[in-house]
Amino acid sequence: MKFSIVLNMDRFSEDLSMREVWRRVDEMAGLADEGGFDMIFTAEHHTIEATIAPNPFQVLAAWSRTVKRARLGTGVLSASYWHPIRLAGEAALCDIITDGRLEIGIGRGSYQYEFDRMKDGMPQQEGVAYMKEIIPVVRELWKGDYAHDGKYFQFPAATSVPKPLQREVPMWCAARDPASFDWAVKNGLSIMATPLHAPFSEVENLVSRFENTLENNPGIKRPKLMMLRRTAVYEDAKDWQVPVESLTNYGRYFENLLKNLGKVKNGFCEPVGYETVSNRSDYAPESLRENMMFGTPDEVVKKLKAYEALGIDYFMYGAFFGMPYDRVKRSIELFCKDVLPHFNEAR
Repeated sequence: MKFSIVLNMDRFSEDLSMREVWRRVDEMAGLADEGGFDMIFTAEHHTIEATIAPNPFQVLAAWSRTVKRARLGTGVLSASYWHPIRLAGEAALCDIITDGRLEIGIGRGSYQYEFDRMKDGMPQQEGVAYMKEIIPVVRELWKGDYAHDGKYFQFPAATSVPKPLQREVPMWCAARDPASFDWAVKNGLSIMATPLHAPFSEVENLVSRFENTLENNPGIKRPKLMMLRRTAVYEDAKDWQVPVESLTNYGRYFENLLKNLGKVKNGFCEPVGYETVSNRSDYAPESLRENMMFGTPDEVVKKLKAYEALGIDYFMYGAFFGMPYDRVKRSIELFCKDVLPHFNEAR
């Protein structure tokens, strides 16, 4: 099993400057690269301070100056916010700047709050259809002149300027439902999946869904499967409460944005009460302690071995969820020093 990490800028108060927010995430990218992560991803989000990511290609281009080994990816682009010509050109230029290390992750988009502002209130579920149309178009634009007359995009003959360095830019689809799994496999995209805060049984369900999709599509080259979990490594087992409390508090912002439950002022969203959250059992402290990738190095290695045994190709380390920055940094250091070596031998 190989390892990726997703690093996002966030802040929950104006007291933290944007210069410091950027310094932190830039520092973490360097640590992850030096420590042995195979890929580093960053998200796309708009108008919210909880995830500051208006254009991930800018972030990846900046990281490429100091990140010398790891591949760099979008985790993930919101398909309906993009025009295919713009996406093809920006992605290609980013691939050139990163010396052919670009990975494109794409999905429908996650927050209805954003869709209300970026897509005139379109239900977020409709973002899947945009994803299914835009990916084949981008690939055609990378080949040369191409005219398109689709449901969501129409334009006369045009091409991507520039073209990417890579002959085939690796692509990932953020997916959970069977239809998205099937579309991704049929169209040559690997799959990014997340069980969110659910128990390990949901990891098993997602792996089974992936394997069933492969069985239903014989003859197709096997894509990769990546699984995301929030991660925190600490030296003292008694410290488990720090990431659990951080994620519990962060979840109140996440549920607000995911379900449009509360107010957002100047980009800062208010935390909602758990009485309004349907899956609040997922935030039970013992459940988070057990099911997130939280633990001492030995505990985390044991948890990861269970993921590896399921045949998962990449584990994605979710680094930022409101935990104090010194803890975030120390966790990545411990993961690189005391966890990754247990898996490097098998590569």
